[in-house]
Amino acid sequence: MTQPLRIVHCFRSPVGGIFRHVRDLAEAQAAAGHLVGVVCDSTTGGAFEEKLFEQMKPSLALGVSRTPMQRHIGPGDLAAAWRAYGLIKELKPDVLHGHGAKGGVYSRVFGSLLRVFRFRVARLYTAHGGSLHYDEKTATGRLFFTIERLMARFTDYTLFVSDFERNAYHRKVGKPDRPSGLVYNGLRAGEFEPVAAAADAADFLYIGMMRDLKGPDLFIDALAQAEALLGRHLGAVMVGDGESLPLYKAQAARLGLAERIRFLPPMPARQAFALARTVVVPSRAEAMPYIVLEALAAGKPAIATAVGGIPEIFGAGSPAVVRPDAADLAGRMAEALADLPAFAAQMPEAAVLKRRFGADAMAAEIERAYFEALAR
Repeated sequence: MTQPLRIVHCFRSPVGGIFRHVRDLAEAQAAAGHLVGVVCDSTTGGAFEEKLFEQMKPSLALGVSRTPMQRHIGPGDLAAAWRAYGLIKELKPDVLHGHGAKGGVYSRVFGSLLRVFRFRVARLYTAHGGSLHYDEKTATGRLFFTIERLMARFTDYTLFVSDFERNAYHRKVGKPDRPSGLVYNGLRAGEFEPVAAAADAADFLYIGMMRDLKGPDLFIDALAQAEALLGRHLGAVMVGDGESLPLYKAQAARLGLAERIRFLPPMPARQAFALARTVVVPSRAEAMPYIVLEALAAGKPAIATAVGGIPEIFGAGSPAVVRPDAADLAGRMAEALADLPAFAAQMPEAAVLKRRFGADAMAAEIERAYFEALAR
């Protein structure tokens, strides 16, 4: 590296996989000598995320800047965008890396504005699923993909976190005429240490945002159906937060599961892994979810839906992958419990996961993309 870069990561919601990705990337980039900062929404996240920000701050030379950002396009967007632009302009980035739909628009629009003022800024975009989850046949999908095609003209480098995401972008938006590349999400070395289940561990764990896209309702329905298949009660833990949490608690009570599902607030994934023997990821849509990688790296058997990049993690023909359907999930959950050691033995090997999904490799590939974009 000839000189440190001033890198600013811009994204909307500091929760879930995008936030995890940015934290890992920022940490690795700061360790490599770059000056790194974050600009994101101030209205999402809770005490758990605040603790994560506090852990990040010492390594972020350009700090953490938070301002309200709307999730959807609306009348308040212009004022929110202007505030975010002011924060980014003050940081004078060499690299403006946008994550997700909103961060992607901001990074490319603001980076282009900075170029008008003779700043040399590389504009990068990682979708992380984002707008790519929309159906291209709907009016909303057509709107978002029109915006994506427009934004492509102002993008110096597009990064994809899974082959599924890259193919979805090519199909719904078009092949980029600027450089692009596939870089899988990566885990730190310590995350490949096994996590043992506690003595009183439940049968199944759901961990993630409490919203329908992530499938908590499918998990609850599947648990009830798995009980019927096995003819006995099962225990589960659901870790996470979100505006739909009361609906899922009500669903569990309606199905008679209130006493057998523990709902807990957000916590570190490895702490949650000790609470159950098997992890279930029932998402309806994903890009490349960290929680699947984290669970497998920790030696936990996992059942996950065949959406996004999840099949790329497990490999072809894995018994761990099912359709995003409660009955399919229930059947696989019952099969896993019938012989959990045999089911666990069919998970990907730790050595293979380390080679493909290491944080160091992820950061090095993205740094290469930054310099390639700056050289254009």
